[in-house]
Amino acid sequence: MHCPFCQHEDTRVIDSRLADDGSTVRRRRECEKCGERFNTFETAELKLPAVIKSDGRREAFDEHKLRVSFERALQKRPVASDAVENAVHAVVHDLRTSGEREIPSMHVGELVMRELKLLDQVAYVRFASVYRRFEDVQAFREEIERLERDLPAMEGLQLPLLGEAAPGKGKR
Repeated sequence: MHCPFCQHEDTRVIDSRLADDGSTVRRRRECEKCGERFNTFETAELKLPAVIKSDGRREAFDEHKLRVSFERALQKRPVASDAVENAVHAVVHDLRTSGEREIPSMHVGELVMRELKLLDQVAYVRFASVYRRFEDVQAFREEIERLERDLPAMEGLQLPLLGEAAPGKGKR
């Protein structure tokens, strides 16, 4: 590696440590010529699949867009930022490990809905209403009924949907 100070071609590693929860290696280096020290960071470059939009266009996966989708759906909802970050990482991990070079945007949307269903039911319905292009109240009702059928498996994970009393507490 070239020295950023004198541009000498040879530097040596004097210390290596894991950083960012083990996903990055921090290396302390020293220039053989000028003696200056500096850090470098090494991460694995893993390619995410390209996203095939509904109109057939292909574009690079954008984690920022994914995060914005979660934030919009969860706006003003009581969900911890760590939980949102974990959901974003879960979607990215699924895409990265899919082994696909291209993936339909519809599949990305399904992954987001899966995570939102676990995080917050209201956010899930918000996202689903846009994603599935609900045309009327009946479409909302059907989605809520579908969600309520899934409730026994998700009980205790989040706040109740539609003003139901929390377990052990009466309505006021």
